[in-house]
Amino acid sequence: MMKQTLSLSSTATMNNGHKIPLIGIGTGGLSTSTKAPQGEPAQNAVLWALKSGYRHIDTATLYGNEKDIGIGVIKSGIPRDQIFITTKIWDTESTLKAAETSLSKLQTYYIDLLLIHSPRPGPQKRIETYRALQELVKRGIVRNIGVSNYNVKYLKELMDANPEIMPAINQIEAHPWNNRKEIISYCTELKIIVEAFTPLTRGKKFNDPVLVNITKKYNKSPTHVLIRWALQNNFVVLPKSIKQTHIIDNTNVYDFVIDEEDMNILNNLNENFVAAGWDLSNAD
Repeated sequence: MMKQTLSLSSTATMNNGHKIPLIGIGTGGLSTSTKAPQGEPAQNAVLWALKSGYRHIDTATLYGNEKDIGIGVIKSGIPRDQIFITTKIWDTESTLKAAETSLSKLQTYYIDLLLIHSPRPGPQKRIETYRALQELVKRGIVRNIGVSNYNVKYLKELMDANPEIMPAINQIEAHPWNNRKEIISYCTELKIIVEAFTPLTRGKKFNDPVLVNITKKYNKSPTHVLIRWALQNNFVVLPKSIKQTHIIDNTNVYDFVIDEEDMNILNNLNENFVAAGWDLSNAD
């Protein structure tokens, strides 16, 4: 359990030796809407995040905002090699073509992390897509690859295919009410880092009495406690917001540590609650 001193510049080391910032800004569906921010709101969110110290941005073809992410990065004036950009391949896409399109929209010559967005297309497509991801790494236009919304079944399927390059990341919804213990345990065994999306439950659990009591104890907001919980569970965490004040406030998680007793309490709140509507445990 992570207890060492952390900061917004802290990173985790992936199974290939590359580093990934522990906190990134998510740009998918938000608590006020399932629609991802596009246009100026997306550009501003990226710009504000980068100006306040974030160095990790998570997007996807599905979100329709890769172009805006790229514009925000350029507007920031921060060198590209100091920013970690993740995007994802959607179910129906041709992987190689989609990667080229993402590169063009993001206005970059490489992608830091490219993920399979979901396992829903079925076994053959899953393996074909992953093989294409490996090819993109060999071509040098993608630096790290992984999966998203994969449970143990899909990860075992991938391992049975003997990948040349191990997935570095599995991005899943994770928070105390959906703690994914089985998946996380298997990822740990394989040295795959878990990225937690929807870590704030879209605000749907902010009034949970257990969480409220813990926030009072540490004089912190539900947002702070949930992000800190993810960090102390060794997750990379992707809080989302398009509001400048929230983007900045989401980083105020380095001046406290949740003690072991309270971590145990939070770790035992599981009720398989899906806040984002992505329950892919039985895609096929």
